Amino acid sequence: MSTTTRDQLNLVFFGSGAFGVPTLAQLAQTHKLHAIVTQPDKPAGRGGKLTPTPIAQFAAEHLPLVPVLKPEKCNDAAFVEQVRAMPHDIARDAWVVIAYGQYLGKKLLADRFAINLHASLLPKWRGAAPIHASLVAGDSVTGNSVITLADKMDAGFVLGQTKRQIGPTQTTGELHDALASDGPALVEQVLQEHAAGTLTQQTQDESLVTIASKMTKADGAINWAMPADAIRAKINGLNPWPGVTVMVNEQPLKLLRAAAMTGATTGATNGATQEVPGVLVDASGRVACGDGLCVQLLEVQPANKKPMAWQAFQNGARLPVGAVLCSMAGASPE
Repeated sequence: MSTTTRDQLNLVFFGSGAFGVPTLAQLAQTHKLHAIVTQPDKPAGRGGKLTPTPIAQFAAEHLPLVPVLKPEKCNDAAFVEQVRAMPHDIARDAWVVIAYGQYLGKKLLADRFAINLHASLLPKWRGAAPIHASLVAGDSVTGNSVITLADKMDAGFVLGQTKRQIGPTQTTGELHDALASDGPALVEQVLQEHAAGTLTQQTQDESLVTIASKMTKADGAINWAMPADAIRAKINGLNPWPGVTVMVNEQPLKLLRAAAMTGATTGATNGATQEVPGVLVDASGRVACGDGLCVQLLEVQPANKKPMAWQAFQNGARLPVGAVLCSMAGASPE
């Protein structure tokens, strides 16, 4: 879609997570921000200190003149009245929602043009963890979608999309930042087409819907009986959170990055290995998997230490060939 002549709009921004920071920064430069709505401060860290959201922190540092609102419940009558009193022309202005964390109800949204930036190519990966889901599933391509808000989660009309290739060793943290950096241009494009009256919308095909459920620490369990490429995708997809952690010599070791599947140097025939899944095949960091192939560990993090390349870890740990990398929790074949 082509972009029309830029037009300054009246906007209200709803967001909490770091994913929306690049778009908020861009919108503040090109439009009139009447308010930033974010989640209330929450306890964080060992001390439980009340900590503002990444959006609130960015606003405090870079946008001190823009009101920051932190309603406990955004659908409460008092807040609905407050935010709806702000200037809004249905034909040209907008509310922009990115990783806000609360459901916006019908009374709040009535007669408002509101759009949401979502980190997947909808209808694929609706839900709370689309970036994790895309990587863990082994997708080679993902992207962003801008949609209208709907009663059903992430089910609105698609107003625009951008695509991005996924690298074989790319982590969720890296892909998150890359997609976040793609957001401003896409959101701006949709806003300008809305203001110009040239915006088109596409209905999502419900038969193609997949769900990206919220991740938990339990998802970090690894089952070495899985195929090598699925294990590679899971290790990369769960970095930085919740992370895949194994026990080696009774010590936890977080697996941060893995390469595409590769064969072993011992007992190998046509790239396959006869080793038991979960066993270290050689000092280079290759671990046997359930399909007879290996995944190569590239980056790890020992307990109470910083992330490091596998070889740096191995130089100190000197794990013997045949060492077993045990999952810290039971896992079922996937």
